[in-house]
Amino acid sequence: MRINDVILRTVVKVVIFIILTLGVNLFFSGHNAPGGGFIGGLVLASGIILLYVTYDIDTVQKKMPFDFKKVAALGVLIATGTGLGAIYLDVPFLSQTDGHFQFPFIGDKHLTTVTLFEAGVALTVIGTLVTMILSISEDE
Repeated sequence: MRINDVILRTVVKVVIFIILTLGVNLFFSGHNAPGGGFIGGLVLASGIILLYVTYDIDTVQKKMPFDFKKVAALGVLIATGTGLGAIYLDVPFLSQTDGHFQFPFIGDKHLTTVTLFEAGVALTVIGTLVTMILSISEDE
């Protein structure tokens, strides 16, 4: 029998938006300022874990049906692919290029291929951290 946690669920609906927004902001600011894929991934993973703590695992799995082991593997593949792409183009490993792109709600952003690498790192961190927490929760 679950206790009535209306206050927790109401607060989490607001807080999760703030956490996920902060995680995305940290991710995008990473190649010009402190932040990036690792810390952005940690913040995003903490938001996902907060959902698992607030709601039960089955409820969150229905709304977000990801296998986080595959998310981590995809992240490693993307991060490795950026380095191999540089080798394919006959430049040193993990060499970068850049450009300016227009995003809705965000505006003009200067992005580099490091952003792809950072996306791989973020996905790896999210997948690994959420998988570890779910594994720990199964060992009750």
